[in-house]
Amino acid sequence: MFSIQTLNSISRCGLDLLPGDRYAHAPALVDPDAILVRSADMHAMELPASVKAVARVGVGVNNIPVDRCSERGVVVFSTPGANANGVKELVIMALIMCSRSIPQAIAWAQGLKGAGAEVPARVEQGKSKFIGPEIKGKRIGVIGLGAIGVMVANDAVALGMQVSGRDPFISADAAGRLSREVKISIDLDSLLAESDYITLHIPQTDETKGFLNRQCFSLMKKGVRILNFSRAGLVDNADLVEAIRAGTVATYVTDFPEDELLGVEGVIPIPHLGASTPESEDNCAIMAVRQLVDFLENGNIVNSANFPDCTMPRSANRRIVIANRNVPNIIGQFARILAQRTINIGNMLNQSKGDVAYNIIDIDGDIDAAVIGALGAIDGVVMVRAL
Repeated sequence: MFSIQTLNSISRCGLDLLPGDRYAHAPALVDPDAILVRSADMHAMELPASVKAVARVGVGVNNIPVDRCSERGVVVFSTPGANANGVKELVIMALIMCSRSIPQAIAWAQGLKGAGAEVPARVEQGKSKFIGPEIKGKRIGVIGLGAIGVMVANDAVALGMQVSGRDPFISADAAGRLSREVKISIDLDSLLAESDYITLHIPQTDETKGFLNRQCFSLMKKGVRILNFSRAGLVDNADLVEAIRAGTVATYVTDFPEDELLGVEGVIPIPHLGASTPESEDNCAIMAVRQLVDFLENGNIVNSANFPDCTMPRSANRRIVIANRNVPNIIGQFARILAQRTINIGNMLNQSKGDVAYNIIDIDGDIDAAVIGALGAIDGVVMVRAL
């Protein structure tokens, strides 16, 4: 039986996919085989030696110590695309909201409480303060054309906007789903200079931290509106506030409030509601659990942050999975150890991602602890499992 520790409340739709005769799950478990997590910060957590995988019920993995997991051969999963529609809908709402000064207008209208019969007249007198442009015909720059970015770009086209998209790493699948009316920008500077609205849909990495900074703001149109529903660190807050005060940025809508931005006129902070829909929570939980089950039972990997996608249909009753550092001559050592014990390889798949590699080996016959020990003793191997 496998045991799975749940660090947050996980949608029942996902947990119900764990067969009760093969899986146990609870917030507190001794020596769990895997961990399901949403927003809990795992960086200070002592990871039990028994853990084979961590599945994030969401897209980013900033709350998971990915490097530490990689060193131990622990696979980290996420659920890209599962909450895409929920985030996309919030982006479209924010696009119109920030253009028409809706939050400020609502707050002003609420302040009329107590004016009695004068309220209608005061509304008519004061509404001119909240005039804002329509989005139809305006240009929006969509930076990042993954699952969410493509949906935002397509819906912006449907709303009558001129859409520029930029993503040097766009997948073939995403490109196939992107509207033909989206103009692909090769040059980031041109996209920044031409756009009336800019929306970010890229991951936060060491390379993208502070992606929008003083230099980028200097290229933008006066009065540009910026939306960030990806990660807080993509925008340099100090440079942003400077750009707002200079009139370059009219409005910044972020799903990631930070202290230095709260109370700044021109900033609309939303309390991380991008995936806060029942549908998103259900979809993410279902995807995370299915990926976890397939890995624990079959060794297959899909949507991992630290290991390559590696899936192979079973062709034998026994399977060995091995994670190792991506170094030469290691596969030959696997084959030699198995051959010495007259274990025949029926099928094999090897995939790599950066410094790590992963192997699925289907074998004819049985294996014992001695074989697993010998494979695990190879220099560079970080994890071996027999399934």
